[in-house]
Amino acid sequence: MIKTKKLKVSIGDIDILKDVDIEIPNGEIHAVMGPNGSGKSTLCHAIMGNPIYISDGDIYLDNENVSELPENERADRGLFKSFQYPIGLPGIRLREFASYINPEISLEEIDKLAETYNVKEFLSRDVNIDLSGGEKKRSELFQLAIRKPKGILLDEIDSGLDIDAVKDVAKFISSISNEENSILIVTHYSRILKYLEISKVHVIVEGKIVLSGDSDLIDKIDSSGYSQFQES
Repeated sequence: MIKTKKLKVSIGDIDILKDVDIEIPNGEIHAVMGPNGSGKSTLCHAIMGNPIYISDGDIYLDNENVSELPENERADRGLFKSFQYPIGLPGIRLREFASYINPEISLEEIDKLAETYNVKEFLSRDVNIDLSGGEKKRSELFQLAIRKPKGILLDEIDSGLDIDAVKDVAKFISSISNEENSILIVTHYSRILKYLEISKVHVIVEGKIVLSGDSDLIDKIDSSGYSQFQES
């Protein structure tokens, strides 16, 4: 569902990603891990089509090459990216926003999903205004569930959360995952991954995927960090 082929990304003269190949089939959750500045978040931005990045190579969604499409058209094709630091939208109520991002959804289903994601009390409030970090992440996942995308990019969705909030977010991610979508989750730490069924882990160091493997890689990273993957 989500695939990159020889993806190179730069800002100006600075190369960030170098020939990154990733393929995430339907029904799978893949994790991208690596040290600070390795290019993890850049990968999400590039797949989504953030125009500040210069990309070369191919990006596919549902077997369609979307490399030349702008962000909004990639979103229309079914791509969704969560914000690492969700922004507020003053003057726009969450219920109105939910109806806007999926006009086909009924108000009854919005209420049901809001209850599922524990954001019902926020429906009459402005989007992400005066919410804690965990509340904003729940709001993001609620919007994701409303949108029902094919390809899901979660950029450090666990950032700034306490352990209870991490467990809640992991539970919600699991409830979203199904055979009709694929999920890429970017994280520094393993804690959220331990509550998810991760199909594959990709380790990025200095803009390159240096190793891919199953969930056993998570324990290896926990025990020895990222230095084991870096060239001396």
